[in-house]
Amino acid sequence: FGIENTSDSNSNECTTPMESGATGNCKVGDYMTPPAFITMGTNGLWVGKFETGYKGATTTASAQVNSSDSTKVQIKPNVYSWRSIQPANAYLASYNYMRELDSHMMKNTEWGAVAYLQHSKYGSSESVRINNNSAYITGYAAVNEPTIGYTGTNIAGNIYESTSLGVDGTNTYNYKNVLSQVASTTGNYTGIYDMSGGANEYVMGVMLDSANSTPLSGKNSTYHSGFNGLYGAGGSFTGGIDFPNERHYDVYTYSTSRTTYNRRILGDGTSEFGPFANATYGSSTFQVGSWYSDTGYFIDTQFPWFRRGGLYMEGIETGVLSFYSDAGHPHPYNGFRITLTI
Repeated sequence: FGIENTSDSNSNECTTPMESGATGNCKVGDYMTPPAFITMGTNGLWVGKFETGYKGATTTASAQVNSSDSTKVQIKPNVYSWRSIQPANAYLASYNYMRELDSHMMKNTEWGAVAYLQHSKYGSSESVRINNNSAYITGYAAVNEPTIGYTGTNIAGNIYESTSLGVDGTNTYNYKNVLSQVASTTGNYTGIYDMSGGANEYVMGVMLDSANSTPLSGKNSTYHSGFNGLYGAGGSFTGGIDFPNERHYDVYTYSTSRTTYNRRILGDGTSEFGPFANATYGSSTFQVGSWYSDTGYFIDTQFPWFRRGGLYMEGIETGVLSFYSDAGHPHPYNGFRITLTI
């Protein structure tokens, strides 16, 4: 990819829309530089091969730490994923991890770049197998491909299970088992893991306030991101950290609806994979996209932060193209990923 805005003045190029909701002028057969490469001004992105783990954790619970300690970062297979962390602390831990390579918490548009590569001839070009290990251990793959949404009681709905580190279960393979490669974005060991299932992953993508000027911190004083700013539902939060340079996060225009999909940034791997429709699994109904039936809910005033990938228990609804809205609070379901730029 290039690092400059593609232009419609050149044959078969279309201008890269850099703003939320911009439509661009792309036609079938045209190409553009993904927005992540332009905003980061980089020739390449190094994406954490696994969800970020918590160094020293010996149990699932001990990896649930709301801290910004970058010395605890580890990116390895067969470790416990670092969860229950606010986006602000995840950002600081990522930022201070490897400054010489501009380490940072993954942006929503960077996730989108991976999604496009995964679906292309350079990736697996098929649904990435869910990590269904309920102990949140990195690098695992379900033995069977889920074909419906979450039920938890049959193979079609994704039987998940907890194992010890590095051990196969009845329905889940660990990373060292070659059969786990179906959970890679390339279908082999060279790819990226845990982008379907495992923990949900907060990314640096946030909605602006009603004036489209200030990023929203979170839902309220309990469910906030740790960044200073307005609450999603009114008021403001201080006592956290200020939002970083805009280079390190994506912003989206204001809406009160989680299904106003036209606010996407073209190339972020969200709404361009519609159209979206209701799918009923058991007693629950979800919005899912037309590609792989991954869940799709956009950010709104109550839930202004993006999380990606889906959860170990969610069956076919998980995936590289799955996106969901969240308040930004630390939750045992939610982790994060680190990216480097060169």
